[in-house]
Amino acid sequence: MHAVVGDTIAVPGRRVGETGRLGEVLEVKGADGRPPYRVRWDDGHVAVCYPGPETRVQHEGRLDLD
Repeated sequence: MHAVVGDTIAVPGRRVGETGRLGEVLEVKGADGRPPYRVRWDDGHVAVCYPGPETRVQHEGRLDLD
């Protein structure tokens, strides 16, 4: 996975019917754009993110989970 500041991170819900999360990459802490990332989630919470295999990165604009 590779991201830059300003990219959108999308994490799907863990269970059927559960809403996923969207966040903006604020800082790339890994080498060459690799995780971990400091992310501001759509609820305003800021956290360090170690994305799993189901996580997607949108390099321009927003990414929908549907």
